[in-house]
Amino acid sequence: MSTSAQPSKKVIVIGAGFAGLAAAASLAQRGYRVTVLEKNDGPGGRARVFKTQGFTFDMGPSWYWMPDVFEQFFARFGHTPADYYNLVRLDPSYRVVFGHNDYLDVPANMEALRRMFEQLEPGAGRRLDDFLSQAGYKYQVGMSKFVNKPGRSVLEFADPRLLVDAVRLDLLQNMHTHVRRFFRHPKLVELMEFPVLFLGATPQNTPALYSLMNYADLALGTWYPMGGMHEIVRGMVRVAEEQGVEFRYNQEVEQIEVQNGRATGVRTSSGLVAADVVVAGADYHHVEQHLLAPEHRHYSPKYWDTRTMAPSSLLFYVGLNKRLQNVRHHNLFFDEDFNHHAHEIYEAPRWPTKPLFYASVPSVTDPSVAPEGCENLFLLIPVAPGLGGDDEATRQRYYDIVMTRLEQHTGQSVRDAVVYCRSYAHRDFIDDYHAFKGNAYGLANTLRQTAILKPTLKSPKVSNLYFTGQLTVPGPGVPPSLISGQVVAGEVEKENALVS
Repeated sequence: MSTSAQPSKKVIVIGAGFAGLAAAASLAQRGYRVTVLEKNDGPGGRARVFKTQGFTFDMGPSWYWMPDVFEQFFARFGHTPADYYNLVRLDPSYRVVFGHNDYLDVPANMEALRRMFEQLEPGAGRRLDDFLSQAGYKYQVGMSKFVNKPGRSVLEFADPRLLVDAVRLDLLQNMHTHVRRFFRHPKLVELMEFPVLFLGATPQNTPALYSLMNYADLALGTWYPMGGMHEIVRGMVRVAEEQGVEFRYNQEVEQIEVQNGRATGVRTSSGLVAADVVVAGADYHHVEQHLLAPEHRHYSPKYWDTRTMAPSSLLFYVGLNKRLQNVRHHNLFFDEDFNHHAHEIYEAPRWPTKPLFYASVPSVTDPSVAPEGCENLFLLIPVAPGLGGDDEATRQRYYDIVMTRLEQHTGQSVRDAVVYCRSYAHRDFIDDYHAFKGNAYGLANTLRQTAILKPTLKSPKVSNLYFTGQLTVPGPGVPPSLISGQVVAGEVEKENALVS
């Protein structure tokens, strides 16, 4: 429990995703009375979990990057991640499949990684060091000076030292150009460009600042919390409860009550819950366009329709009654044309003709997520947001496509071993999370949607309404969501001081 004097302000946090959990715990630690209202029957948002037939399926995030962000969060409360879950580093970090019997296993060891680069392209090992040196600088500066900015005013960046850093951060160059300054071999180019897919945009439209993601990938490593990604959520819930946060599940917010320009509470099917401050960790578009009366909305429908959204996903949660051969924990299938698939996501939205896909097999690392002798398989196809035609026939067609390619790569039958399969796509993201256009990752991190150009974390029309999560600063992904919740907590404290 918080050790502050009797608090005088009550905060309602809408949504128990990573950002909402981080905001709730941080505010409770500061002495606020915090209640989290969650639409679904448990915490985690997109990082929920479900169990069936002995399988444990993480429903969303499956990559654990930027371990320092998690360490810093738990350290705020006198803990470490190890207090809540056992973290292991994957080696190889992941596999990239380029075609039949054509793949790279990306080693965790830096010397082995240099050798792999050098074998593909003479001189690339040395250039990798140069690339990661720059990327490491961006990571250090970006994470310490830029990512934690609330993005409410250009004056936040007026410090001359920040302007010098901004030049060195390659904010005006894109990742497509930046990567090709160092590497020419197509496999190395694809390897170095792939992390920006987590940011929801093509390399051509992503600032070269985000080579910091390559540093997170290749230098800081790919990790896995034993038991699954939901173990992080469980740890964050425990931290929040230690601070005195109250959680109420199956409590969908239907309206935000506003009087004289201030939110006075939120209305659920159970009635009105009073609040001095409201922090919206649910989908920003849904909260602003559906939970607020028109006169309290800052953005227009046209504004939202012109935002560049990160992709949605077609997901399959698959349980197998046998173990797979020739797979790693993470497997990226780049055996089709990346540019063509990206075109069908961002420029001419349609269901992809020859999709790339990702296969996670966490039971390779963690036997607890599947029955003995079985395999836990998570399949993901990035698709454009806002697509129609999300029906069972479409899902089955893509299931067959990826299963055929998975069988070809592994050299074994897979479909006949399936004992459980559940699909998940646009309509599910909308039903479960009110996700705008059925997006999976939030707002794309394009140059025109960076920092102060993102939807603001504080409502200009409702003085005590704040937003957090992947549609505001700093952006999509689990670590940015953790940061977002902590940033918004700081803004709440600045403007809503407690009276002891």
